[in-house]
Amino acid sequence: MQEIIRVDGLTKRFKLPHERINSLKSSLINLFSNGRLNYEIQTVLDDISFKVNKGDFFGIVGKNGSGKSTLLKLLAGIYYPTNGSVQVDGKVTPFIELGVGFNPELSGRDNVFLNGALLGFTRKQMEVMYDDIVAFSELERFMDQKLKNYSSGMQVRLAFSIAIKAQGDILILDEVLAVGDESFQRKCFNYFDQVKKEKKTVILVTHDMSSIKRFCNNGILLDKGKIIASGNPQEISSGYEKLNEV
Repeated sequence: MQEIIRVDGLTKRFKLPHERINSLKSSLINLFSNGRLNYEIQTVLDDISFKVNKGDFFGIVGKNGSGKSTLLKLLAGIYYPTNGSVQVDGKVTPFIELGVGFNPELSGRDNVFLNGALLGFTRKQMEVMYDDIVAFSELERFMDQKLKNYSSGMQVRLAFSIAIKAQGDILILDEVLAVGDESFQRKCFNYFDQVKKEKKTVILVTHDMSSIKRFCNNGILLDKGKIIASGNPQEISSGYEKLNEV
């Protein structure tokens, strides 16, 4: 099997300041009184390693605060590791947070091209994909309205439609099913069935264990920044359910 993602000894820490600095004056007072600013070090991911093969439908699960979203941002190149390495062989299309790459003052149409540019596509490439993006989102009547007038469900439909139609080698999805209505969720499931048959590489973060069991062939379970189970989606789902019994 061809490896498309390799994560080795990955650690990510953040510095959390104890004191909120609101002005230059308070910053100088803090600096001269203590010699330095006080920080707390938060370790979000702690020495994790795994690999994803080309064509995997890879699930990442864990309770809130386990490090899932941070891991996705590292895979997407938004964050950089504190220690360890992330190697990605291919173009990544991330769908991580609703609204990232969108401008609420622009129309839905303009946001399609803006988001496409951020994903590395030219305007001509996006023009070719535009009709398919709008058709999948089912937002034809709203594309000339400003995005700030869209509901959260409409925004997620548009963002997801851009992500799947402008897909590169690896599609990263974070809780895509959490916002859409039942009809949109069915469309997502149909799309997942399609990409699974086509052996495209997908990274899926979700709290829905039925989706993990149905679509994923591999995955990991995170708890407090560490991998506590990997491989079989059935075992990962059972481990997740046990964590939530506590």
